[in-house]
Amino acid sequence: MVVGDVTTGTDVLVIGAGPAGYVAAIRAGQLDLDVTLVEKDAYGGTCLNHGCIPSKALITATDVAHDAASAEAMGIHADPAIDLAGMMDWKDGVVEQLTSGVEKLCKANGVNLLEGTARFADETTVRVSHSGEGQGSETLEFEHAVIATGSRPIEIPNFEYGDDPVLNSKQALALESVPDSLVVVGAGYIGMELAGVFAKLGTDVTVIEMLDSILPGYDDDLKRPVKKRAEDLGIDFEFGYTASDWNDRDGEDGIRVVAEPADRAEADGGTEQLADERLELDAENVLVAVGRQPVSDTLDLEEAGVETDERGFIDTDSHARTNVDHIFAVGDVAGEPMLAHKGSAEGNVAAEVIAGEPAALDHQAIPAAVFTDPEIATVGMTESEAEEAGFETVTGQFPFRASGRALTTGDSEGFVKIVADDADGYVLGASIVGPEASELVAELGLAIELGATLEDVAATVHTHPTLSEAVMEAAEHALGHAIHTLNR
Repeated sequence: MVVGDVTTGTDVLVIGAGPAGYVAAIRAGQLDLDVTLVEKDAYGGTCLNHGCIPSKALITATDVAHDAASAEAMGIHADPAIDLAGMMDWKDGVVEQLTSGVEKLCKANGVNLLEGTARFADETTVRVSHSGEGQGSETLEFEHAVIATGSRPIEIPNFEYGDDPVLNSKQALALESVPDSLVVVGAGYIGMELAGVFAKLGTDVTVIEMLDSILPGYDDDLKRPVKKRAEDLGIDFEFGYTASDWNDRDGEDGIRVVAEPADRAEADGGTEQLADERLELDAENVLVAVGRQPVSDTLDLEEAGVETDERGFIDTDSHARTNVDHIFAVGDVAGEPMLAHKGSAEGNVAAEVIAGEPAALDHQAIPAAVFTDPEIATVGMTESEAEEAGFETVTGQFPFRASGRALTTGDSEGFVKIVADDADGYVLGASIVGPEASELVAELGLAIELGATLEDVAATVHTHPTLSEAVMEAAEHALGHAIHTLNR
């Protein structure tokens, strides 16, 4: 640790040690560049510490408990007891293992680590305020910089995260007791994933969404099984409303969340919403999950001449380069989609471009996954997007209810759908809803990246019995010779 006010230099400065930043730093180190990585908090960023990893750990744990309690059809009768403290300890152990691994990998690849907060002084210099009392600061000069400062939860009016009953996703993942009731504001992927976790822990959950359905941006046929499963878990939905305030309940425990009708006439299922209708929902806590915003306002970017858009995202090209030629931006701060694996890919690209290698990112083959029950995963173009792009499309679909392996797991809801160019069979996109969708989508991303055709996917022999056979069968269905489902 550097103490005092000194000036040092580096070839590559990386600001932020999340999945985008630490990958950029490690890759730059592998390419024999002198690298300094500045992180103000924990290595691994939001994803490893407060997002992807801890949430998936709790999703897995609550799935195990729920599956055990719901296995009567398999001849299993159980009533699992939830030890939330033990569950959180296990989750924290997973996080600690991964974050400590990131630090070790950085050091093993020659990355210099600095704990602190960086702000630009000009386009070749940052000022780093070191973490910890009395640790001082230093001026760091760089040849290239990679901004990887990530994102933070959006806060809405009257729902400040410092107020005890109001939770963001980070706080929800660290609760010490299971709330009896919970209002979730926002039916996007964060809200829906955590609504499922708490419902499986026994919490009464109500989700408020200003739009007319869950998971905006996803096709209805993908969302339908997720919403049905959520309702089966006892989750209630209020569509067409925005949370406006909350109050303590006089003389009673908990809070009352107030929601007003959104500026729209219809909600889910076409139900008419009266303009003067107001919702009042009682709950122990309220979880605000209305999205995330880039952390770009703490960097003094204007001192370096780096430009952002109206939402605060840093504009970049396919090489992760900003408008300032030697400054790069990767991960959430560089814009949608805000996905850890997209950020890691951008980190690789930035490091390789800095080292003088030809590298660029093809966003078309970047998959996305929602870890709801059942999971949703997509990659490439949807059918409508492909048609809007001028393709004559052909599609194939295979239901998991026709999959032997899905039936043996007791989870056969959903399907695999492939979209291809009808002229030459090239795979253009895919969407999956069902068991292990997040794992199955990788094969289809590879197909798009390699320029594979439906014939290529169908001719690849898949292990039996596995869920992956559904991918092969969907390709066969598009070709008109599916075996285990009816052809058109």
